[in-house]
Amino acid sequence: MTFLVLISIAIFLGLIIGLTTVFVVNQQSVYIIERLGKFLKTTNAGIHVRIPFGIDCIVAKVNLRVRQSELIIETKTQDNVFVKMALAVQFKVDANNISASYYELFSPLDQIKSYVEDAIRSSLPKYTLDAAYEKKDEIALDVYNVVGAEMKEYGYIVIKTLITSIEPDSKVKDSMNEINAAQRTRAAAQELAEADRIKVVTAAKAEAEKDRLHGVGLADQRKAIVDGLATSFTELKETGLSEKEVMSILLTNQYLDILNAFAKGGNHAIFLPAGASGAEDLRTQLLSALEANKNLK
Repeated sequence: MTFLVLISIAIFLGLIIGLTTVFVVNQQSVYIIERLGKFLKTTNAGIHVRIPFGIDCIVAKVNLRVRQSELIIETKTQDNVFVKMALAVQFKVDANNISASYYELFSPLDQIKSYVEDAIRSSLPKYTLDAAYEKKDEIALDVYNVVGAEMKEYGYIVIKTLITSIEPDSKVKDSMNEINAAQRTRAAAQELAEADRIKVVTAAKAEAEKDRLHGVGLADQRKAIVDGLATSFTELKETGLSEKEVMSILLTNQYLDILNAFAKGGNHAIFLPAGASGAEDLRTQLLSALEANKNLK
């Protein structure tokens, strides 16, 4: 019976020793081992052994995966507008400097936040509010360069810094929206005015072109009439008629053509004198005028 008890105790002690001696490190993790309170080594993923009974102790389990810290920092721009800037800092422990990440910093997240705040408050005042929206990638790069260099000494690698939003005071945003709306309204009014001007100019050009073409047509018509009369005058004169007789015939013919055109066009006009004798009188007057003009020359 005593022998069985001793065996049981031995087995139990063996299990205890085995459980405290053998340990397994998960993937993307590193354990920090101290021996009698002093840093001994770091262990990567896999199965490992240590001296039990508090001689070798696992003091920290360090995660090597990328982590993200989200921060909101309030500061002001070059044009004295206070804004709340939201940032996301992605970082991880440097696998080549794990001991520093554990022993150098007590609160790494607070340390990162302090460096980010300092970098933002140094970078953002260089830009106006409008420029801050346009240059947010450059601001994020400034933060990355500063924070990355500082945290590397403490065993942390900054992967990337992202500016996720820039929020000015609500009154400032309302003012910006009003300014934008006014600018768009003014631009719309200018476009409408320009469209009206183009319509007026186009209509004026069209009217001028219409008048020009009408004048050209009228000139061509008159030239054609003159050319026709000149041809008729020459042909009639060749028959042996005198100039006076030829002019009389042409004037009478023109008079009759005009009457015919008015009749076809439905125009309501009265020629005075209206009779046949009136037409003769008109012909006589025109011939007299032409004769007088000839004598003056």
